[in-house]
Amino acid sequence: MSSTKKAIVIGSGIAGMASAIRLAVQGFEVSVFEKNETPGGKLTAFKLEGYQFDAGPSLFTQPENIAELFELAGEPIDAYFQYQALPISFKYFYEDGIVINAYTNNQAFAEELENKTGEKAEKLLSYLEASKKLYQNIAGIFLNNSLHKFKTLFSPDIFKAIKTVRWKYLFKTMHDLNAKHFEKPQTIQLFNRFATYNGSNPYQAPGMLSLIPHLELNQGTFYPKGGMISITNAIYQLALKKGVQFHFNQPVERIIQNETSVQGVVVAGKNLFANLVVSNMDVYFTYQKLLLHQSLAEKVLKQERSSSALIFYWGINQSFPDLELHNIFFTKKYQKEFTSIFKSKTAYADPTIYVNITSKVEPGIQAPVGKENWFVMVNAPANIGQDWESFKQQYRAAIIEKLNRILGVDISSMIEVEEVLDPVTIESKTDSYMGSLYGTSSNSKMAAFLRIPKWRPF
Repeated sequence: MSSTKKAIVIGSGIAGMASAIRLAVQGFEVSVFEKNETPGGKLTAFKLEGYQFDAGPSLFTQPENIAELFELAGEPIDAYFQYQALPISFKYFYEDGIVINAYTNNQAFAEELENKTGEKAEKLLSYLEASKKLYQNIAGIFLNNSLHKFKTLFSPDIFKAIKTVRWKYLFKTMHDLNAKHFEKPQTIQLFNRFATYNGSNPYQAPGMLSLIPHLELNQGTFYPKGGMISITNAIYQLALKKGVQFHFNQPVERIIQNETSVQGVVVAGKNLFANLVVSNMDVYFTYQKLLLHQSLAEKVLKQERSSSALIFYWGINQSFPDLELHNIFFTKKYQKEFTSIFKSKTAYADPTIYVNITSKVEPGIQAPVGKENWFVMVNAPANIGQDWESFKQQYRAAIIEKLNRILGVDISSMIEVEEVLDPVTIESKTDSYMGSLYGTSSNSKMAAFLRIPKWRPF
């Protein structure tokens, strides 16, 4: 009888595959079960008439996390994955005509803000320094520990961390903190946007989220060669190299458990036993579908869901030299947009628009020569049964009107191909409940403390 420990991972998203690799390195015989036909979860890609589109996440930071995984596995990352640093993280367009390049060189960015808006350069530099210190003192505590445990809450590390944190990060909203620090509305709006990185509302989320800019602006913004899908491909190939077995088009139906332990999973009506089970599935569906634990599933829903997204993938038959890889076209009334997303849960008439164009970095590869692949996204409410067909038409018209006005063109005449992704499709493809991109939002002071802990048999 084999003494090899077995592990089963449910879902082949990036976290699922990374978990599988770490388990394989520890000597487990690892099997990954995925309901879709390809790996990646939200991080996938597709091609459409010569255009390539990353389907989901589009911003790449902290490449050291991937490098750490390859180092742990004893494999050379360069053989699987290459990337480059970007001089500009985002280009921001405002309705008043101001255009700001967010340089990844902090001094250059500070000078850009002062020249374009009158915001004092030292304001930005001091903010980013505070963001850095906040991340260094706090991030490890919140990311690497289960805050529901008393031993964590009363550990020396958390006391030390909280001692270094000013109360404004805990008790002021992100907007209040930004409005107190910066003088110009353009800068305040720019830094309020970072709350959307975990699907939250800056007018409700705590100032603690001001540590997020550190990742993009202090540590750098990067582009993976081949687009974001190359991250999925690299980690998938690494997993295969370490002996991980993948089973596609095979959804897990249930987790097998008794009163004291998890014993395996059910796939296609068959019991598959393992020493350890990891679920990379949305926690709500893990509780509801896999563990059949309705009370825990309902407990998850006591926390507000994060925002979702509506994405238009457009093949554009021209090139735009004035645009960068990442571009933001701001709404005039940012707070009203978030009220629409989180309170009324309806389409907003003047949405903030994100346009990602990977052909800027790889022309002629990501799109045909002289053309561009536009990933056009607006933040949208989570799905509660709204009329998404109507919403798609409203958003599409609002996006085209705004881009036409700011860029001085007729975008609709340039769209050669189009595909659309809405919250309903996001849920069906990735098992993200209500299409929420990040599970629960951080729209409360206690959000970090209410984060779902690792599950144990009840």
